[in-house]
Amino acid sequence: MIFNTIQSRRSVFPPQYNNEPITKAEIKTVLEAANWAPTHRRTEPWRFKIMQGEKQEAFGSFLAETYKKNAEKFSEFKYKKYLENPKKAGAIIAICMQRDPSEAIPEWEEIAATAMAVQNMWLTAHEMGIGAYWSSPEVINRMHEFFTMNEREKCLGFFYMGKYDDPQPEGVRATSIEEKTTWL
Repeated sequence: MIFNTIQSRRSVFPPQYNNEPITKAEIKTVLEAANWAPTHRRTEPWRFKIMQGEKQEAFGSFLAETYKKNAEKFSEFKYKKYLENPKKAGAIIAICMQRDPSEAIPEWEEIAATAMAVQNMWLTAHEMGIGAYWSSPEVINRMHEFFTMNEREKCLGFFYMGKYDDPQPEGVRATSIEEKTTWL
């Protein structure tokens, strides 16, 4: 049942990943799930850029050095995290949104559709035994310096993926749905 998948999905971070590779077929399955997200007026704004192997290492260097050049308060810990985490992942998917050229719908709807595509990816990866999390560091606004982006394409973050061994904790919510719901 999908509810069980939703309820058991967790963010799994690069330090938790083992070294088991993620195959191109597994990535394609995750991306195919993304492609079935709801989209207003069928604009299908989600765009993805896949990084594996050497590209991940270059990505880590780019993140770390861009952070170092632009940080208001530099943290060596954060610098090392940017540098090392990409190497620990089995794959990293840049999450991008291509704005509808006619602007027929509000931008927030394009962003929401892209977020729904990522939720489909996350649930599919979870069912496949692949851990993931969505990272959105400040440097996402500079990704045009690392890879080619189309006009009006925006990077919304990075979907880190990796296989893992340890069981994940049970989920908790700070408040019940009743506390967040008003029946009219």
